[in-house]
Amino acid sequence: MKEICHSIELEGKHVRLELLTHQHDSHFSNIIQRDDLHKLWYTSVPEPENVAKDVDRRLGLYQQQEMLPFAVIDKRTEKAVGMTAYNKVDRETRRVEIGATWYGREAQRTAINTEAKFLLLQHAFETLSCVAVEFRTHFLNHQSRKAIERLGAKLDGILRSHIYTRTGELRDSCVYSIIASEWPSVKRHLEWQMIKPR
Repeated sequence: MKEICHSIELEGKHVRLELLTHQHDSHFSNIIQRDDLHKLWYTSVPEPENVAKDVDRRLGLYQQQEMLPFAVIDKRTEKAVGMTAYNKVDRETRRVEIGATWYGREAQRTAINTEAKFLLLQHAFETLSCVAVEFRTHFLNHQSRKAIERLGAKLDGILRSHIYTRTGELRDSCVYSIIASEWPSVKRHLEWQMIKPR
């Protein structure tokens, strides 16, 4: 498997994914504060004052070759609108998870998320030769589940009492995946999604 956790930049028509740095910390804090994203109990969006700490955590995992974290840049404004990452890298089986994702409200349900996921999936299957790409989300995060299902991912199952949330509660995690043999049809579907009128 081509090494996944090295700095890359992925670019589409609407979005650019660049290696996460502290450059956008204050902007991320403002987005989180403005949109109350940290108050959604079923997500792992950091509190505004803890953004730098969360970026440090992600960069620490990057240094350990366990995560490749991205800032999601809206090309129209050249401003960061959220974060995403490759994580749970399984080099032996050639699997990866796309996760640790959040967006400000202005970027939610727009072409930004669809194109960002498309770029990550395309790179995973066509450059890294992954056999599967996984997505995980809280069982009760219906917005995230619908977004994952719209991509064409299939529900593999539910991990009950899987992990503790930041509030100390055990969450059930929905595990979805797209496998390599499904990628050509998923790719066509996403290409259509990106050009259809909204």
